[in-house]
Amino acid sequence: MFAQIANAMIAILVGVSVAFFYFWGTNWLLDKFLLTDGANINNAKSVRNDKLRSKIRPWLFLFPALFFMGLYLVFPVFATIRLSLLDRTADNFVGLSNYIWAFQDASFLQALGNNFLWLLIVPTASTGFGLLVAVLADRLWWGNIAKSLIFMPMAISFIGASVIWKFVYDYRGPDADQIGVLNAIVQMFGGTPQAWITVPFWNSVFLMIVLIWIQTGFAMVILSAALRGIPEETLEAAKIDGATPVRIFFDIMIPQIFPTILVVWTTITITVLKVFDIVLAMTNGQWDTQVLANLMFDLMFRGGGDSGRSSTVAIVIMLAVLPIMIWNIRNVNREETTR
Repeated sequence: MFAQIANAMIAILVGVSVAFFYFWGTNWLLDKFLLTDGANINNAKSVRNDKLRSKIRPWLFLFPALFFMGLYLVFPVFATIRLSLLDRTADNFVGLSNYIWAFQDASFLQALGNNFLWLLIVPTASTGFGLLVAVLADRLWWGNIAKSLIFMPMAISFIGASVIWKFVYDYRGPDADQIGVLNAIVQMFGGTPQAWITVPFWNSVFLMIVLIWIQTGFAMVILSAALRGIPEETLEAAKIDGATPVRIFFDIMIPQIFPTILVVWTTITITVLKVFDIVLAMTNGQWDTQVLANLMFDLMFRGGGDSGRSSTVAIVIMLAVLPIMIWNIRNVNREETTR
């Protein structure tokens, strides 16, 4: 334990020292080589040096971030694209064969369909429930307590949440006492317990509930802050004009915070496209619950490893995320320019 703490402290010390000497040293070199003539501060050379320093200095601060982004984000993208054009051992070029395989393979198409189903249900449900809680909680004296309880799942890892919900869906056999909450409720009402996560189609919905449970707290916090930004004068004027709470909600509140709703929805959508932990922990893709990220993991790290096909699945996931990210960024920039 002491060794781990000591290593962490050394790493922090070295990191801070390197950052300090980099920024100090690069700025010192910049000022040294692009001097300003103090006696003739307004001559052409001094003015040119000042302009050049002002252009170079921001890039000195940006360079470390750009370097590590290139190393850990941009380079892996091109490396993955290259691998997707090679065979399973990454030794021989096979062109687009892996992409042709993907759209002819039953397991890939099933995973693609399941991802599409997740995209339809999870972002909409999470954003809707988050907005509903944000609106209703402000009307209750114990609203802050309710918000805290609903936000709490955000502090749990996806694996931890999956373990919790695995107990909720637990099934112990037809004649055994049921410890799963869902089966206990079903038995209480005279129903027959089932192994819920093995029932096709509905098992995917049961997995989605886990992510909805986690992401609703995130949506609630962001949308609650947006709702507080609506001018009170607007709401009061609507009440004086005789608008009902439902009309105020749909005709005033939602239009006012619609850009925030879009940001929350797209953020959750990107999370859904990368969903992996929940499926791995609860079903491992069995019983028709496979998703793209889990399929990629299976292809790469199980059954001998297939670099080409796993990289192809990774590229498909990236291409699915990319348009949503671009659309989201364009919306944010449009909002910034209109302010």
